[in-house]
Amino acid sequence: MPDNNSHNSTDKQIETDGGVAGQPGQSHRNTDYLSAEINLLNPSTPFMRDHLRVIWTGFIAWAILVFGPVFATIAAPETMTSQIPVIEFPLHYFLVAFCAPSGALILSAWYARKRDQLDAKYGIDHSEPTGTAGSAEDATATDGGVDQ
Repeated sequence: MPDNNSHNSTDKQIETDGGVAGQPGQSHRNTDYLSAEINLLNPSTPFMRDHLRVIWTGFIAWAILVFGPVFATIAAPETMTSQIPVIEFPLHYFLVAFCAPSGALILSAWYARKRDQLDAKYGIDHSEPTGTAGSAEDATATDGGVDQ
């Protein structure tokens, strides 16, 4: 694989803004990610590092929610297979059938909230389109003709 690292000790260290403005942001926009070598375990910008931390935290929480009851049933079968007094279901069934899907829903809301916090921290605004927008006269209809 080619080594795309062109850093040397004389390069000036630049404080990044998460890759959303300036030359670092432009180079990320212009990068052909299908042919470039990208290290997902060592991201190049602080935004990507913070986002990866959120993803790994959510993944670990999800794995505990999904596989925790299974391993607990293997470790303590008499406790996990006993019935819950109010709903008359075995504990392991309740944890897998109710708590795991509910936990996934909570994790989805948590991720959306953390991602919004990261966007606010790094000044990312999703209210405007990222591409170059043409004027109203340049709009085309869905059939390829000019909108009248």
